Amino acid sequence: MMIADEILLFSIYLAVSPYPLTMKQNDNLVLGLTFEFALAVVKYCELLEENKKYVIARQLLRAGTLIGANAREAQNCESRNDFVHKFRLAAKEAEETECWLLICQASSGYPSAEEMIEKIVSIKKVINRIIASTIKNRETETPSKNSGTPSH
Repeated sequence: MMIADEILLFSIYLAVSPYPLTMKQNDNLVLGLTFEFALAVVKYCELLEENKKYVIARQLLRAGTLIGANAREAQNCESRNDFVHKFRLAAKEAEETECWLLICQASSGYPSAEEMIEKIVSIKKVINRIIASTIKNRETETPSKNSGTPSH
């Protein structure tokens, strides 16, 4: 998906989302996407708990909400390296989240996770682009600028 497509999707999200966003989320694609996803994870985990799927619900809730928490924490990083580190943590949580969702999707007696899987795949792409872009920009800068905080 191209960045323009992601921006279009985020604009649509802003128009139809029932959840008010803070100024930081409204201005930042990844914060908006991960916040919306975390809310969807909470609802999905409630369905899992209604079906007495407590262990997976707990694991999915933790991993699925930590994606946005790490992305948000990156907004107040101390350096570019710290920024990349926080987004790598978000990427790891996104991978774990996808794993739990795939298990749910493949298991009988679980609510469909298809829509959630589509969302996490998109979020993973955005996070990976942010990491790659930040690393590329860091490598092209002079060494004295590497320790500064990223402009976002």
